[in-house]
Parts: sequence; C-alpha cells; structure tokens
Amino acid sequence: MDGFEVCQPRFKSFVLPNAPLEKLAEGFRWCEGPVWFGDRAELLFSDLPNDRVMRWSEGGGLSTYRDHAGFENGHARDRQGRLLSCSHRLRRIARTELDGSVTTLAESYRGRRLNSPNDIVCKSDGTIWFSDPPYGIQTDYEGGKQDSELPANLYRFDPRDGSLTVAADDFDGPNGLCFSPDERRLYVAETGLQFAENPTRHIRVFDVAEDGRLSKPRVFHTVEPGMADGFRCDEEGNLWSSAGDGVHVIDPGGDLLGKIRTPATVSNLAFGGRNLSRLFLCVSHSLMAIYVNRRGARLV
Repeated sequence: MDGFEVCQPRFKSFVLPNAPLEKLAEGFRWCEGPVWFGDRAELLFSDLPNDRVMRWSEGGGLSTYRDHAGFENGHARDRQGRLLSCSHRLRRIARTELDGSVTTLAESYRGRRLNSPNDIVCKSDGTIWFSDPPYGIQTDYEGGKQDSELPANLYRFDPRDGSLTVAADDFDGPNGLCFSPDERRLYVAETGLQFAENPTRHIRVFDVAEDGRLSKPRVFHTVEPGMADGFRCDEEGNLWSSAGDGVHVIDPGGDLLGKIRTPATVSNLAFGGRNLSRLFLCVSHSLMAIYVNRRGARLV
C-alpha cells in the first residue's frame, strides 16, 4: 500500500488505497490548529508565524479569515458552534462570537498571566480544556519573547461561572489534547522543554470522572520518529496522531496500527468533510488532506 505503513493487519481497513494524499494549499511558515466547520463546509487553521488564521473550502479555495490574530495556535468549537482559540502573544483563550466579535475567556490564573495557550478542546458539558506550555513566549517566531509566570499546566475553564482550575500540573510541556468519544479518557501530548536535547515524545492518558476530575495518569504511547503534537479520535476510539513521518493511528490499547506517510512533519490534524471521513493535515508549510475509511468522533 503505497503511502501507508501497515503495522497491524487490521489497519488495512482504515485506509483507502485509491484515495491519494492531496495538497490543498502551500506557502505557509508553519500550519497549526485545524478545525472543521461542517455548517459552513470550511476548515480554519493557523499560519502561526505569519500571525494569521486561514480559511479553506472546496468551492472557495484559500482565503484569510483573520490577520494580526495574536499568534493563535490551537482552535476548537464550543457547544454553540463558536470558534475557540489559543493566542500565544496575547496569552489567552478567546471565543469568536457569532457576530464576529472576540471575547477573552481566560488570560490569568490567580493573578499571574498564562504562558502561551497551545491547544484546546470543548467537552460535552460545555467546559473548555486547554494546555499552557511556554513555547509561544520563548521565541519571537511564534508569539514574542516574554517572561513565564506560571508552570506549564493543563486547565479547565467553565464558561457558566467563569472559573479556571488546574486539571493537571505535572507536565514539562503539555501540548495537544483530545477526549475519547465517550469522554471517559483524556489524551494529552507531552513534548517537554522546547530546546531539550532529548525531548519528551509520549502521549499520556487520564481517566475522567463525571465531575471532570482526572485520575490515573499513565503513558499511553510513545511516538517515534518526531513527537506527538496534535491528535483526534475517530468514532471507534482510535487515536490519529501527528508525528515526524506522518500520521500514526493508535488503538485504545496503545498499539500502533499503522501510518499515513507524509513528505514532512505533521503538526496537527482534524476530521472533516460531509461524513467526517476526510482527514485534514497541517504538514509543516502545507495543508493536505486524505479520505480515510473511518469517521472522526463528532465533537459538537
């Protein structure tokens, strides 16, 4: 199967040998944070070092959704379909209202500024979860050098009362995150210190209680080559993770099923299209996509 690496025989049913990897757009500095808007049939993603959020659709092609965006990285949608965004430079998470205005949801914790929120997801109860490593304030390339005031935490924000709590605090560098389809698990990428000689490259998993408390943290899978950055679950609970050589598909038991090989490092990905069976990939300087034989877990 050209373009695929089969590690377990059952992976052959996950991919379509006649569905090519397509390049949709290129010329970016580093793509990140893809999120699918099914009601508008379009994908939003960040061209992070260029400080802009891009829009792509099958009929309309590529356009700029938001310029001078505050070096936004990860994106998601809330339960009302509004865009949630992580800003490196402004050190906040924000919500784009349906009228286009932007509301800051959280920018500090106990009087200290957040670092540089990185990735974000919304749970079915409306709570918003995000990682806050210092990556975006360590260089001028992805946000601008600033001093870190807080540890690299994983946070839970409740828009109902505006409360912000630390969900987990024992990370060197939390990165991408994703709930399992039944929301009983939370997967979090740990990529360690940005300039470490031997960076952390594993995915951790937590059990999630009904009240949102996390327990039983453990290493779920170690990604190699490269590291896990962003990932998404399909409706069966398999994890589709970014990696240095493409996309790694990992079953709920932590076993690597197979890979979709790409010409450069994948930073993040999202399921989209009419049936959520088109996988959109942020591949370094390009936006790519491939149809697969699994559907993404429905997030909203």
